[in-house]
Amino acid sequence: MLTINILCVGKIKENYLKEAINEYSKRLSKYCNLNIIEVSDEKVPDKTNDNIIKNIQDKEAHKMLSYMKKDTYYISLDLKGKQVTSEEFAKKIEEISKTNSSITFIIGGTLGIGEEILSISKEKICFSKMTFPHQLIRVFLLEQIFRAFKICKNETYHR
Repeated sequence: MLTINILCVGKIKENYLKEAINEYSKRLSKYCNLNIIEVSDEKVPDKTNDNIIKNIQDKEAHKMLSYMKKDTYYISLDLKGKQVTSEEFAKKIEEISKTNSSITFIIGGTLGIGEEILSISKEKICFSKMTFPHQLIRVFLLEQIFRAFKICKNETYHR
């Protein structure tokens, strides 16, 4: 069975998001082994500049690197990544699973993912050109992974 890891910065504090994550985690248990790995986020000052942003991204990257293994296929969620349809996303997961037993999706913190982590990623995808809280993106990602498995198995799912 395929293992899906979600390596993310920050903890979920809102109950409604926790409930959605738990629901999709339960639904996904039929299709994959799911692991959600959270690393602590860095405090972002009210005023930032490029150096502060890079420093925060580097600190968060350092925390993530300790969880990153060589035997997985890394996909970062990044605003500069490629946008795909749900069907293309499903096909991508299906193709990757033919040669890899594990896929790790990376969700950065408030300031995004640093270059060190992006350079390790085999792919970068973007859910939208709009900006969303990284906690909400976790729910979007889980829903799309669930939808992908339903598509690949030719099972019905609301549209």
